[in-house]
Amino acid sequence: MKTVLVIFTDGFEEIEAIAPIDLLRRAGARVTLASCTDSLEVTGKCAVVMKVDTALDDCLANDYDLLVLPGGPGTFDMRKDERVLELVRSRHVAGLPQAAICAAPLILLDAGILEDKIYTAHFTCADELPEIREDLAVVEDEEIITSRGAGTAVAFGLRLVALLFGEEKANEIAASIHA
Repeated sequence: MKTVLVIFTDGFEEIEAIAPIDLLRRAGARVTLASCTDSLEVTGKCAVVMKVDTALDDCLANDYDLLVLPGGPGTFDMRKDERVLELVRSRHVAGLPQAAICAAPLILLDAGILEDKIYTAHFTCADELPEIREDLAVVEDEEIITSRGAGTAVAFGLRLVALLFGEEKANEIAASIHA
């Protein structure tokens, strides 16, 4: 079974987290939701409260096939979290896939793994990420998958399904949700 870790903090963008989680679970992935706060309940940008599975510290030693970082204003707190940055760095060194949407590619920047990569992000990140591919909804460059924001969350999720389960499965799920 394919495994996915999604990291949450208060201020996450709900659509960017929930759409990929839903699509990955439809495909058959075991998705673990982890909080980098002191609570197993995190509050999104639009006040949706999400109950996660575990604290980030409790799953750092586990191996996952994919790491997903939702965006939103909470990204700015995650950028300061050395546990998250170290996880991103270690996965990069190991060549393991990781995905970030909206402002979350800034975490990849802070971890030092975007050099010589093609990526996209929310247009408000352009000051720090001047090479954003604004013409693409989702960008995959080797083990890094990025997406622009809430409006591209379904395309992002389907790309993650394709990464883990193949294009046929992604197309099957896309058809089932009329994407």
